[in-house]
Amino acid sequence: MINNIKAFAKFIDQPILISKFNKSMPKLMCAAGGTFLIGDTYESFSKYGNNRRTQKSALRKAIVVTTTIASAMAAPKIASKIMKRPSLESISSIRKNNADLIDNFLKDSFLDKKTREILNNAKNEPLSFCNVKRFMNDFKKSPEQQAFFNKLIPNPENITSKDIFSEIGYLSIYGAVPVIGGVVGGISADIVTKDNFKSKISDKINEGVYQYLANIFLCNVGAGGALWGLEKMNIKSKLARALGMTAGIILTGVVGGSAIANAFSNKVLSPIMKCKEKTHRTPEALDIGLHADDVATVSLLSGLKWIEPALPLLYSISGYRAGMGYRN
Repeated sequence: MINNIKAFAKFIDQPILISKFNKSMPKLMCAAGGTFLIGDTYESFSKYGNNRRTQKSALRKAIVVTTTIASAMAAPKIASKIMKRPSLESISSIRKNNADLIDNFLKDSFLDKKTREILNNAKNEPLSFCNVKRFMNDFKKSPEQQAFFNKLIPNPENITSKDIFSEIGYLSIYGAVPVIGGVVGGISADIVTKDNFKSKISDKINEGVYQYLANIFLCNVGAGGALWGLEKMNIKSKLARALGMTAGIILTGVVGGSAIANAFSNKVLSPIMKCKEKTHRTPEALDIGLHADDVATVSLLSGLKWIEPALPLLYSISGYRAGMGYRN
């Protein structure tokens, strides 16, 4: 069982598989957004009929979804540029590296015809789970073969303490872009639909602040702070680091995030926007569900790369809720 888990972790962390997933993400995002809009519009028209109100609602949601998806897809490039962090490697570059690596390995190796065919195919396509498991077992007998396999599919590397806050900064900027895009899209949608947009701006900004602080930024800070503490205690265990980061996320994001976000809205934003009523946004089931993106935070800080292409989808949910100005 443990071997299967290790093999699966190795399988999904293949650079070429991650790059393919990353390349397909815009299509997946558009498909998900389109499916949501069609379902939501059908439900609204069935419940309230085809009238001006439902038409305006459908248009408003379409604008918010479009701007949120667009900003979420732009987020990795923006965050990488600001933090001077390399973007995910392209498929063509990975294929070239794989070809050079495999050709050099096969040149000096005595392997059977079937194994050579599998490796030659791995120059352009990901290895199957069964082949990853097979090579993990077969190649561990030889240091040279094991070294080759770990170059083909690099093992996760724990980041060092000096890199922690750089990664946290990258993730925090990454998460901010879809939220800002959602707020801008929501305000634009209200202007287009002539829906008294000025009175709704405060709700969108407050919800954006809540989504960002409670569901993104403070969780990243909690994970980073916990990881920094573990680094200072020289704790290298991946399990201990994962558990520590999870505890940090729970304390700062899940437990304290809502209170901090509400306090910031009431003491800072409300006076600026001249809001008379105090806001008190309470966590809901979907808000707890949105902490699924914290799995991405823990994974990336633990050296796993497979989750990174899914970040736009995870963060866009917060962006959409901000754009709609949702306040319970």
